[in-house]
Amino acid sequence: MSSILLVTSSPRGAASHSTRVATELAQKLQAKTPGSAIVKRDLASQPLPHIDADYSSGIYTPVESRSERQQRVVGVSDAIVDELFAADSIVIATGLINFNISSTLKAWVDHIARAGKTFSYGAEGPKGLVTGKKVYIVIASGGVYSSGPAAAFDHAVPYLKTALGFLGMTDVEVIRIEGVAMGPDAEAKAVSSALDLTSDLALAA
Repeated sequence: MSSILLVTSSPRGAASHSTRVATELAQKLQAKTPGSAIVKRDLASQPLPHIDADYSSGIYTPVESRSERQQRVVGVSDAIVDELFAADSIVIATGLINFNISSTLKAWVDHIARAGKTFSYGAEGPKGLVTGKKVYIVIASGGVYSSGPAAAFDHAVPYLKTALGFLGMTDVEVIRIEGVAMGPDAEAKAVSSALDLTSDLALAA
């Protein structure tokens, strides 16, 4: 069965534009593929543990030799990686927070970046192992960062594209909801434009 992994990370709950648009996109992708399922990973309500010493040592320790806590924290990462591999498409939602992604989404990236699982090192350098996925990044921001003088401050989209590409996910579409702090009219227009784009992308999927 086809599955769509929906990863949301905004702390704004029902008021989040990125969560709303990403959810609608996932639902439209699901409607395009009857029988598909949406697997939701809400990093705001259920944040992942940040990687620590037990994680860093545990991923390189044989399963039978891991401590109880190593087993637990590595098990969390294993589940996240399994979700990633099981998905045919991935929708990632975040706000632009201090010019980058949310810390909860960064923790998710840290858990899916696993040597020997999602990427490998060989004679020709690193190789991404998570291939054949379509990824959609939905990002909301108070200002305009896609172009103009503030473009250099957007570290979120370049970072995500770099991290995902390193793992083998190079087919990435970006949906921006920008300028939402520039008044009610600008906010409404940004959301409407993003929702229109989700319809176009779902049709093209």
